[in-house]
Amino acid sequence: MKSLLFTLLFFPVVLLAQHNISLEINNVKTSSGTINVAIYDESEGFLKFDKVFKADSIGAKKGKTEMRITGLPEGEYALAIFHDENGNSKLDTNWLGIPKEAIGFSNARMKTFGPPQFKECAFTLRNNQKIEISL
Repeated sequence: MKSLLFTLLFFPVVLLAQHNISLEINNVKTSSGTINVAIYDESEGFLKFDKVFKADSIGAKKGKTEMRITGLPEGEYALAIFHDENGNSKLDTNWLGIPKEAIGFSNARMKTFGPPQFKECAFTLRNNQKIEISL
């Protein structure tokens, strides 16, 4: 009986456990603008601005910018990052749609003919984690 009571009391805590990601963004060219991070939790909306699970930004620091994303439940995620150098709050692209500002992804790099897919960038978050991404 005690083990059943313990399980019933402990189970909701496990489901609601929140984790943090410590990000280290390398190769930041300048200290101007912001580093913007989009966190996706499903492949269907990957890289669509209206499908972002959580987003955050921080002032850019030349060389290496560090930030922390908090309050994420256990699950599968993929990160997309860009350096908004001019501070206009959008990823600037050329007429072909190729980004003019530095970008990076968790576990993947930009391909010759487009961005990586969710499954190439995805990682499983089960506890607090540190991730390094190069722009």
